[in-house]
Amino acid sequence: MTIALLLTLAGLAVLDSTSFGTLGIPVYLMLSLDRSRGSRLLIYLATVTVFYFLVGVALMLGLSTAMDAFGDVLDSRLAYAAQLVLGVGLFALSWRFDPKWRAKRGLPERTFEPRVGGARTMVLVGLTAGVLEVATMVPYLAAIGIMTTAELTVAQWAPLLAAYVIVMIVPTLALAGLRAVTGGRLEAWLERLRVWLTRHSSSMMSWGLAIVGFLLARDAAFYLFFQ
Repeated sequence: MTIALLLTLAGLAVLDSTSFGTLGIPVYLMLSLDRSRGSRLLIYLATVTVFYFLVGVALMLGLSTAMDAFGDVLDSRLAYAAQLVLGVGLFALSWRFDPKWRAKRGLPERTFEPRVGGARTMVLVGLTAGVLEVATMVPYLAAIGIMTTAELTVAQWAPLLAAYVIVMIVPTLALAGLRAVTGGRLEAWLERLRVWLTRHSSSMMSWGLAIVGFLLARDAAFYLFFQ
């Protein structure tokens, strides 16, 4: 385990913390719930955190098994060539989520207004957000792949994965804490943030895909052409 690995994972976790499920929906819930029901936001965040941790454990165990069985194949020039194609493909795909690209083709932007309710509803909203986003949260999937290829033991990657999913909700917890301290003075700013996140959710997805695609392509290109 190296400092570079830890910094890479930290950067990906921070990027994931700005997703619609980990920041956009919580901001919407903060504005929709009065302060006496703030525990429901915590239920939502706990659901999302546990969901991503369990998904990460399942992926780590599955990918580790694949590495044991196909390690030599996955470390071949053919595998890195496939990684290069994947990276370039993700970078190209990022343009399809760009609002300007969609506007030029008359395609609507995607928006999501979560349902607000009791504890059971918050769990369902958290699970729904996780299921809908997990396949598109490329930084999270990239982090899983990085930890797998680093050949970490369970005792090493389990705490890292737990720390990763906690970092994902830190900005939201910080906002909730500020709201509790400042009272209503933060409401107008949170409303502007909610509108901004909703308006730019597609753009954020586009940038996320572009960044991860570039990193994957760069890593593969270095192995293929400079080693």
